[in-house]
Amino acid sequence: MAILNILKDIQIKQAKPKDKDYFLNDGGGLRIAIKTTGNKIWEFRYTFNQKRRVTTFKSYPIVSLENARLKRDEFLNLIAKGIDPIEKNKEDKQEQLIDTQGMFLNVVSEWLEEEGKRVKANTHLTKVRIFENDINPFLKDKHIKDVTKDDILQIIKTKEIQAPNVATRIFTFLRALFNYAIFKGYLTKNIFSNSKDETKYYITKQEVKHFAKITDEKILKELVEDIYNYQGMHSIRNSLRFVLHIPLRAENLCNLKWKYIDFNKKLLIIPRAEMKVKDKNLPDFQIPLSDEVINILNDQKPFTEHQSYIFLGTDNKKPINTESPNGALKRMGYNDERKGKKQRLHGFRGTFRSLIETLDTDNKFSFEVKERALDHQESNKVVRAYSHKSDYTKQLKPLMEFWSDYILSLKDDEVK
Repeated sequence: MAILNILKDIQIKQAKPKDKDYFLNDGGGLRIAIKTTGNKIWEFRYTFNQKRRVTTFKSYPIVSLENARLKRDEFLNLIAKGIDPIEKNKEDKQEQLIDTQGMFLNVVSEWLEEEGKRVKANTHLTKVRIFENDINPFLKDKHIKDVTKDDILQIIKTKEIQAPNVATRIFTFLRALFNYAIFKGYLTKNIFSNSKDETKYYITKQEVKHFAKITDEKILKELVEDIYNYQGMHSIRNSLRFVLHIPLRAENLCNLKWKYIDFNKKLLIIPRAEMKVKDKNLPDFQIPLSDEVINILNDQKPFTEHQSYIFLGTDNKKPINTESPNGALKRMGYNDERKGKKQRLHGFRGTFRSLIETLDTDNKFSFEVKERALDHQESNKVVRAYSHKSDYTKQLKPLMEFWSDYILSLKDDEVK
C-alpha cells in the first residue's frame, strides 16, 4: 500500500471544529478526527481477516503527526505478518499487567488476602508476620519468576539458626505461594516439585527434643518472683503472670480476647475453633479463674480493655507476638538449660503438669482433670466421641485454685 503522508502539521493546528465531526486523511489508514468539541483524535483504520477495524492513537498534540505515522507504520508491519494490531495491543497490556502483579511482594499481598478468607485470624496473623519479618526483606525487589531455589534455601537456612520450627513454616508457606502463582499465571514453572521427599532438601532434620521446663521449686520460686517484679512492658508482664496460673498454649495466651473472660462466673471460655484440637464435636475450652488471675486481668484492664485483645503489642492494636514473652524470659536469665534454668511459654504447661503430679500427694485430682486443664484430648476418635460431652469445669475449679495458691506461695514465702 502506498503511503502518501498527505497531511502537514500546520493543517492540523489550524483545523477548526464544525457542526459535525470530520476527518483529515494522511494515507495508509491514518486519519485525524476533528470533533465538534475541538478535540483532535488520531484514528487508524484497517482490514484484517476481511473485517474492518478501527483503533485510536490518542489525541493531538499529545501524539504528534510524526509519532502517529510511526505508530501506523508499526501496525501495518504487524498486519503484513498476519497479526491483528488491536489483539496484539490487548495481549501486551495483559502481559504488562501480569508482569506488574507478578512482583514478589504483590503476589504475597494477593495470596495473603485470599488466605485470610480461609483461615482463622490467629493463623493468618502468624503468616503475615513470618512474611514481613523473615521472607519479604530477602525478595522484596524480585519478580516471583526470578526467585531461585538458592534464594529459598538461603532464607530457610538463615531462619533455621534462630528458630527451626519457623523455618519449616517458611518452606510450607512458600510452596503454597508458588502454587498460587502458577494458578494465577504469574509463573509457568514451579521451582517446588511438591513431592513429599522435597522437604529434606530444604529443611535440616531436627533432633526430637522436649520443651525445656522448670520443675525445681527453688528455681521456680526465682522465676515467679522475677515475673511479678518484671519492669518491662505491661502486657508482657501480665501475660507471664497469667500463664504462671493458667498454662495456655503460646498462641492462645498471646491472642487472648476480653470477650473470652466471664468475670461474673470467673471463667475463661476459648472457642473450640481457636484451640489446637478443633474437633467441632468437642465443647469450647473452659477453665475456672482463681482470684489471683482475676486480679491480673483487672490490673491489665486500664491498658487494653478498649481493644479486643487483652495483651497488646507496642502498636496498641495487634496482640503481642509469642516471641515477646520468650524474649523477656531470656532477658531475665532463663536461658540456661544445663542448669535447669530455661523456660519458654510452652514450658509453663510442662511445669504445671509435672509439679501437679508431685504436689498432689493425696490424689485429690484425677488424671483426666489434670489433662483437661491443658486441653489434652483423647487421641482415639471413637473414645473421644463418647467422652466429648463430659463437663470438667467443676472438677477443674479446685485444681486451678490449688495451683494458683501454690504459685503465690512461692512468691510470698521461702521454699522449704
